[in-house]
Amino acid sequence: MRRVLSATPGAPATPGTPAPESSAPSASHSAPDRLRTEFAFELPRGYVDDSGTVHRTGVMRLATARDELVPLRDDRVRENSAYLSVVLIARVVTRLGTVDDVHPGVIEDLFASDLAFLQDFYRRINSEGHTRAAVTCPSCQENFAVDLAGGSGGGRGSAAGGGGRPGES
Repeated sequence: MRRVLSATPGAPATPGTPAPESSAPSASHSAPDRLRTEFAFELPRGYVDDSGTVHRTGVMRLATARDELVPLRDDRVRENSAYLSVVLIARVVTRLGTVDDVHPGVIEDLFASDLAFLQDFYRRINSEGHTRAAVTCPSCQENFAVDLAGGSGGGRGSAAGGGGRPGES
């Protein structure tokens, strides 16, 4: 099942923005607002594959009811309920770097901080519908929003990488 994305045709996808769709509507056809179903992200550390390549960027789609129900029938989840998040995250992450086949084995090999990031990211996009978080600067007490997906400029300057700049959203 493929869902339509809200994206400007020809616009590059950056972390925190939907990946562009291949069959974008023509500019002459003005479509109403579309539901955003895919969200780019950047992991704090990254998945290291068997060859030593680090994969940090990826795409997560919104979960369906089936995505949340199917893992409950998985024997690994029945034996250990903590495995539920691994199976669930593997179902909704559609790409991780150059890895297109994201399965529970890939998610198992993530660093714990990256798994925690994806669990929070999942919660945010499926319950709140966005990846922004309100924060307060500990020095000046200024309130601003950071994009947990990494925003423009990469994850090192975002909350995912351990910081953020006022005015980013």
